[in-house]
Amino acid sequence: MTLLAPRVAVSSVSAQISRRKCLQSIVSGCLPLLFSDKASAGAQVEEPLIDSVRTALSSAVANHAPPIPKFRDTESRLAYLRWLGAMSDRLKKKNPEWQIRKEFLQTVWYESKRAGLDVTLVLGLIQVESNFRKFAVSNVGARGYMQVMPFWTRVIGDGDPGKLFYMQTNLRFGCVILRHYLDRERGDVFMGLGRYNGSRGKAPYPNAVMAASQYWNFGG
Repeated sequence: MTLLAPRVAVSSVSAQISRRKCLQSIVSGCLPLLFSDKASAGAQVEEPLIDSVRTALSSAVANHAPPIPKFRDTESRLAYLRWLGAMSDRLKKKNPEWQIRKEFLQTVWYESKRAGLDVTLVLGLIQVESNFRKFAVSNVGARGYMQVMPFWTRVIGDGDPGKLFYMQTNLRFGCVILRHYLDRERGDVFMGLGRYNGSRGKAPYPNAVMAASQYWNFGG
């Protein structure tokens, strides 16, 4: 019996090392996307939408109420404030102005929750897509923080692509579109992210977003 313990320990350590090497391999392969100054959006594909889906998406982007978080109790509010403080510190190098960081993070939190998305995933996506640049434009014309393709404003918006440079409008469209793609893929994050980027089924973009998300993990 005493001989088994060292074997288990070695096996456990070996597994941990293997997982660490796997993660390092993924991150290394994603470095060009994670730290690029260029907007890295692919070409979101304009797909035919049935009337019910088009109506639902149009409704989802239409209501631009102020992004003011609401909480069911004091503990929930305190948890949000702790998250806001931690994320603000991590975002400081990207934007040194506290008020702008606060408004951005508050809006990301609000729009993520509104769309039923993990805010950590959304922040990772924004990092990869635009590196937190409000006026980023990709070589295929995607715009803003979440690199939304202009055709979406015609399909489910008011037809004005210039509004994609407004912070809340861009985050609203991006979150609604990501939610739509995840629903299309039955909750498969890997496939949903690929569809968002126009690279469905290919690993580099989803891996880059998921690797970037780790930095924005409040529990990490």
